[in-house]
Amino acid sequence: MSETADSQLTLIIGNKNYSSWSLRAWLAVRQAGLDAKEILIPLDEPGYKSAILKHSPSGRVPCLIHRTGDRETKVWDSLAIGEYMADLVPEAGLWPEDIGARALARSAAAEMHSGFAALRTHMPMNIRSSFPKEGRKPGVQEDIDRVRAIWRLCRSRHGEGGPFLFGRFTIADAMYAPVVSRFRTFAVELGAEEKAYCDAIWGLDSMRAWRDAAEDEPMVIDDAEF
Repeated sequence: MSETADSQLTLIIGNKNYSSWSLRAWLAVRQAGLDAKEILIPLDEPGYKSAILKHSPSGRVPCLIHRTGDRETKVWDSLAIGEYMADLVPEAGLWPEDIGARALARSAAAEMHSGFAALRTHMPMNIRSSFPKEGRKPGVQEDIDRVRAIWRLCRSRHGEGGPFLFGRFTIADAMYAPVVSRFRTFAVELGAEEKAYCDAIWGLDSMRAWRDAAEDEPMVIDDAEF
């Protein structure tokens, strides 16, 4: 993709400390090798909904805006943004090449997209905090066990050649990156292979840049604190 086209990408996101969906989309853009202008709208503050609606038809973050000439494309869902990046920069390999691996990657990503309600509710993403004794509510352990099982399945079948779920980084990893953050914040016990995977995600240059920015944010969302 040309430098001119790169400069026409704008990503609407929420707080980097708390917005797990924004992180997913941001990683997909970054791991595609692109930069996007960022518009960060602090969540749960007066007027935040109307501010988002100025950019995103869903009234939620993230939203990717791609301007090429007189055409404007809006993509307002994290998984859809990942798919858009995969189409826009196919050489980035954001889905596995093998059809079976790709099917598993898409299944894992879609399950993260639609499931794990207990984990989301009781272990919210909060990068700069530590709550090792919190979040153990009904249904959470079942969600944790399922995430761990997915990671082991992907790694055992297609993890050769790299530290990520399918060896190299894919959209599936972008979808699970906020879970890695949650597991750190809430001190979730993991096996050696799962911990190695979390370390790989946490050590990504793009992930490090996101969490450094999260550490510097002044905004606080009370519902995500204990």
